Amino acid sequence: MTTQEFIKIMDSGETIPAGSPIHKEMHRLSQEAIRITMQINTRHLDHDELIKLMSELTGTEIDESFNLFPPFNTDCGKNMRFGKRVFLNSGCKFQDQGGITIGDDCLIGHNCVIATLNHATDPEHRGDMIPAPVKIGDKVWVGANVTILPGVTIGSGAIIAAGAVVNKDVAPCTIVGGVPAKLIKKI
Repeated sequence: MTTQEFIKIMDSGETIPAGSPIHKEMHRLSQEAIRITMQINTRHLDHDELIKLMSELTGTEIDESFNLFPPFNTDCGKNMRFGKRVFLNSGCKFQDQGGITIGDDCLIGHNCVIATLNHATDPEHRGDMIPAPVKIGDKVWVGANVTILPGVTIGSGAIIAAGAVVNKDVAPCTIVGGVPAKLIKKI
């Protein structure tokens, strides 16, 4: 199975049965992601090295304006897309099998978790996984210790307050916070 075939299946939103060939491909890609993120996280990198490793991790060309402070972890890497002038602060953990898109000029705070997989609710199929993408528009500021759950879209210009758990779409140019995240005000 090619990486492009894997991404197409994951982007379809179909349930991935535990132990299936696509599940095994997920494991293979996670091992590759671990290898690359270990290089990012265990030594000082100059900016060119960081861009090269992130491009290898994602399988796409990362813009030179991208930056991050390690550590950074992901369990796939191949289904993430970053716009220009994106900054990831230290401790971010992305589960990107279901797809993560981050627009231009976004700031992602310390220890942000972005999840794109749910497990089946039926106990007999609990190991099955259901992918759903997370999409973050342009000029979004995600505060420290935020968790963004599968299937969420965050509109351009939004702010997610520190510690929020985002389980529903966020309108553009709004501030949300809390657990679960609720509208605080419009910008």
